[in-house]
Amino acid sequence: QVQLVESGGGSVQAGGSLRLSCAASGNTISSYDMAWFRQALGKEREAVAVINTGDRSTLYTDSVKGRFTISEDNAENTLYLQMNNLKPEDTAMYYCAARSGWHGFPLRRDTYQYWGQGTQVTVSS
Repeated sequence: QVQLVESGGGSVQAGGSLRLSCAASGNTISSYDMAWFRQALGKEREAVAVINTGDRSTLYTDSVKGRFTISEDNAENTLYLQMNNLKPEDTAMYYCAARSGWHGFPLRRDTYQYWGQGTQVTVSS
């Protein structure tokens, strides 16, 4: 099992930047597909970015391509999400997630077994 704790959320103005962190314990993140999800009020939780186990390739949802970057530090056992040029529609609770034993469907939230508690991001116009 792996335990995940997010941090780094906050309130920023549109055009600003934030970096979210997800500290993992109990197992190494390189053993898992790692992902960031977000959930806005009244909406379903959606995948934002994924790092795939094995080749560590990355995948982004279209709305954040070119603005967000997912990365990891294996020495620190930490996952990051660098968010630039933030927009009000990025306002949401952001969650770190991990899964193992799956092939394909990296954006499906029901395939992820481990979740953090979330960190709030609020972007004002």
